[in-house]
Amino acid sequence: MIDPQETRITAEQAVLIGLATDKQTPEQVEEYLDELDFLANTAGIETVKRFTQRMHKPDGKFHIGSGKLAEVKAWIEERAPESCVIFDDELTPAQQRNIEKELDRPVLDRPRLILDIFAGRARTAHAKTQVELAQYEYMLPRLTKLWTHLERQRGGTGTRGGAGEKEIETDRRLVRDRISLLKNQLKDIDRQKQTQRGNRGKLVRVALVGYTNVGKSTLMNVLSKSDVFAENKLFATLDTTVRKVVLGNLPFLLSDTVGFIRKLPHQLIESFKSTLDETREADLLLHIVDISHPQFESQYNTVRQTLEEIGAGGKPTIVVFNKIDAYQPAPHDPHDLAPKREDQYTLEELERTWMSRIAHKDADGEEAIFISATRKDNIDVLRKLLYERVKAIHVARYPYEKDLLFRDWTVEGEE
Repeated sequence: MIDPQETRITAEQAVLIGLATDKQTPEQVEEYLDELDFLANTAGIETVKRFTQRMHKPDGKFHIGSGKLAEVKAWIEERAPESCVIFDDELTPAQQRNIEKELDRPVLDRPRLILDIFAGRARTAHAKTQVELAQYEYMLPRLTKLWTHLERQRGGTGTRGGAGEKEIETDRRLVRDRISLLKNQLKDIDRQKQTQRGNRGKLVRVALVGYTNVGKSTLMNVLSKSDVFAENKLFATLDTTVRKVVLGNLPFLLSDTVGFIRKLPHQLIESFKSTLDETREADLLLHIVDISHPQFESQYNTVRQTLEEIGAGGKPTIVVFNKIDAYQPAPHDPHDLAPKREDQYTLEELERTWMSRIAHKDADGEEAIFISATRKDNIDVLRKLLYERVKAIHVARYPYEKDLLFRDWTVEGEE
């Protein structure tokens, strides 16, 4: 059976290809390619060239036009013969086979690249099982291109398909069996996770959510005084980390979850169900936004959309604009108070900008706060706001404990 680890791309250079259709403007395509470049760098691949094309809809055979594909082929053969090709959109199995045959080199799409990154970053047995399941589900309809020796056949008495069963059919059966086994393993893990969540007692649950690489793990370390792994790369955190936090004398549970991204492979959303349950079952969300990123509003909307898709939309939310120490608005942005300048914007100025009202655009009751998790700017104000929101949730849930809330209240929870 084909091992997903054996099919991982080992190329050190890549050519990126984006397609602007009626659903994507050229400007959006450039933004997506910037992110694809970051994804490639996270996977250890250097981008050497970008190609874009404008079409009404993707070509059924090559995704891009045959003329553009010929241009890509000529450039690669002359400038980067050892490179692979990465498409920003998901390719059909037939398109991928056609393009690889035409270019004679490895071809990836965005979902495959993300899956490879997840596979390289999975550390626990839980995360490895989730990623392996997603890889096999992605691989199953693409098995044909993984076999270049279909003329080889296995025959003889006792084979499943009789004399001459093709190896690809055997692999398909083995992959389906493996998928079934992994799903059963994840069901067992889900039951264990549900038991763990049930054993946490009546503590209020707060979940950190946001786009990947916005500083969730750094903020987790600041609020919980713990040492959660944090790195300036995409998907540094795959496993949900839960810590007990005490503000004043009020304890609650804080969880750090996997980051979201545009065009997240549906196989990952399904296989990471138990991890995303931490978000679905949270009482309060801290939606972290990297205010220093040029496309932070688009990232904010992507997270909001993903939360709706996984059944976590409409939850009480505090929008936390992080990295204010690195924020510099574009000089042509009509929403900003002043042209671009060298000194840092004050908190008072940021709170008067249009960004402070972004949280109220799509949902009622959300609050916005501006911080820097690395420099701990405005963290005390965030702690106070978080304390008041957690306290309100607890009092509403257990009104008979209102008078006991500030007395000797001890609760068992995870450390």
